[in-house]
Amino acid sequence: MTVMTTTSADVAPLFEPFSVRDLTVKNRFVMAPMTRSRSPRGVPTQEVVDYYRRRAQSEVGLILTEGTVIDRPSSKNDPNVPHFHGTEALAAWQEVADAVHAAGGRIAPQIWHVGPRRDHRVEWTPPGPVDTASGLVDFDSPRLPPMDEKAIADTIAAFGAAAHEAVRLGFDAVEVHGAHGYLIDDFFWHVSNLRSDRWGGATVRERARFGAEVVAAVRSAMPKGMPLIFRLSQWKGVDYDARVAQTPQEMAEWLEPLADAGVDIFHCSQRRFWEAAFDQSDLNLAGWAKKVSGLPTITVGSVGLSGEFIAGVNGERSEPRSLDELMRRFDRGDFDLVAVGRALLADPEWVKKIRHRQFNQLRAFDPEVLKSYY
Repeated sequence: MTVMTTTSADVAPLFEPFSVRDLTVKNRFVMAPMTRSRSPRGVPTQEVVDYYRRRAQSEVGLILTEGTVIDRPSSKNDPNVPHFHGTEALAAWQEVADAVHAAGGRIAPQIWHVGPRRDHRVEWTPPGPVDTASGLVDFDSPRLPPMDEKAIADTIAAFGAAAHEAVRLGFDAVEVHGAHGYLIDDFFWHVSNLRSDRWGGATVRERARFGAEVVAAVRSAMPKGMPLIFRLSQWKGVDYDARVAQTPQEMAEWLEPLADAGVDIFHCSQRRFWEAAFDQSDLNLAGWAKKVSGLPTITVGSVGLSGEFIAGVNGERSEPRSLDELMRRFDRGDFDLVAVGRALLADPEWVKKIRHRQFNQLRAFDPEVLKSYY
């Protein structure tokens, strides 16, 4: 697409409230979950509290936290990734939730298990066995032991326990991270899930069993009125062109077990929101997820910026871009909510500026902002 910085479309529809179960958010903007690795020993600091408060003060409707890990030995791949278990970490997350609520925002923790995904930029070894579907890590490394039935049961229970804590701390929703090649997605993908037991299979519906069981455990820990969000993707950290579903029909088989288990919203991760998910139409991943599941969806992927986020992490600057294409798809009903990542890192007041059509005041994304925490 041609990069344009001027938005001519009416953005007012993005500032209409949205409700699901008992939760109402004041607009359609979501802060995308972005790993920041600023929580020593897994405990968020006051810096983290202030970081989320600033976005809530600046009119972000729903904040999804950075990935925060469940109580499993290898659930993270960086010692500074926050925990969602343990007295200290949970007390800190209580402060985060309270700060966001005091600023008029709504917030959901993203609960996470990295599975086989290691961060080679970080010199750290997990203290326990690595949980994987079939023991594949980088696909050119020796295979590890796959998860046995006890490890699977304990992991599902740990997701449920994290959801229970989210309820206790007063969060407004819970998001389960099932994308990007992390543990749940490791089971979805036919390349990484080679199991022949009930946790594997030739079809995506069979391979969705683990994710559906996680969702069921999370749902059972939540009150009826609290929404459950599920993040999914086609792409993986080891393969940007990977596909869990080759067709819309396969996508339906993938999402139906998750929806039946209790998902309320599908958060559909793409590197570029404007790219078609399948050949049949220009619908993106969120558009197809809504079409085949009938559930609300969140779109994400380079919203408001010229370059995609992998390039940004690798040092590429991105300039502000038009929201006209986003509005065309939103007005068509392709998705219900819009997640914004790097644009909100660069500028906590991004949503407020969009509301007031201050497009000439939008900031570019410079990778240098990843070194700060404001």
